[in-house]
Amino acid sequence: LAIFFRFLTVLQSPEFVSFQKGDWPVSGEKIPDLVALTMGFSVQEDLSWPGLQAGPLFQRPRANVLVVVRGVDSLALPQSVASYPLENPVPFNLDSVAETVHSLFAEDTPVVLQLAPSEERLYMLGKANAVFEDLPVTLQQIRARLSQDGSVLASLPLNSLSRNAEADLLFLSEVQVLHDITALLQRHRHLAKDHSPDLYSLELSGLEELSRLYGQDSPQYRDATAILASVLQKFGEDVYGLYGNSAVVEVVTVKTFEAPLTRKSRSILESKQISNPGSPYNLAYKYNFHYAVVFNIVLWLMIALALAVIVVGYNLWNMDPGYDSIIYRMTNQKIRMD
Repeated sequence: LAIFFRFLTVLQSPEFVSFQKGDWPVSGEKIPDLVALTMGFSVQEDLSWPGLQAGPLFQRPRANVLVVVRGVDSLALPQSVASYPLENPVPFNLDSVAETVHSLFAEDTPVVLQLAPSEERLYMLGKANAVFEDLPVTLQQIRARLSQDGSVLASLPLNSLSRNAEADLLFLSEVQVLHDITALLQRHRHLAKDHSPDLYSLELSGLEELSRLYGQDSPQYRDATAILASVLQKFGEDVYGLYGNSAVVEVVTVKTFEAPLTRKSRSILESKQISNPGSPYNLAYKYNFHYAVVFNIVLWLMIALALAVIVVGYNLWNMDPGYDSIIYRMTNQKIRMD
């Protein structure tokens, strides 16, 4: 088993996304750029980091899943592609990546899911609205889900964890959400077959609450850490398999962030001024790839019609009614006969 301390760990990655093994540190604020590069998108500033090498131009993963685990110093993961130290662990979000995915693949309606169960924060775009409409969001809904059929309580070794303690239920609720996401993806396997990449961003803070309540030396915290490591490993394998071995799954472990979580960038789902009346998300009008063809057809047709009007008008202006018009010609002959 490999032990990671405040690390960015790549659990799953396709062969054409080349992560190099090494101890190169990556800054927390650069993780959104790293996610964008793994999905084949360009970034504003070059990421001078040797851990990720350039891949094929015409291949990109079908999905990227980033799981942020708060409240843990080390996490034992049985298998991983690579792991890198995380320096400057400032809060970050994937709003910029989500906007890129939605703007480039608006017609294909990709899945964009950003979820933080402990804060009851949920952002969904595209097909996610239909696929994950039954996903429990609030803590009350998730806890009710724990008492239903298919609950993780029936399969997890709880050991010292209690079904009645508030902090324990929060942690188990997050595990339930991971289980339900894979279950819904298995039910909607067609999502992995389209041409648009999907983006998942999950933030889990159940361990942080257990550490604050019981302490890191408590049996509850140790049992929860072991459960989460096993669940994350299986979660990564399931998602990787559902997307045909073409998904990147990363896990960020950090005990605490160095600054309060502030969403500096505008959320893709929140806006006061709506530029597109048909969209409540302040998105631009959808771009149609036939726009260039239609524009050229209309442009040159208008130019041709304008030239035709000019030529006809010029000929009419310089026409001799006595010789060029049959009406005047017939009239002149009738006058002469009279």
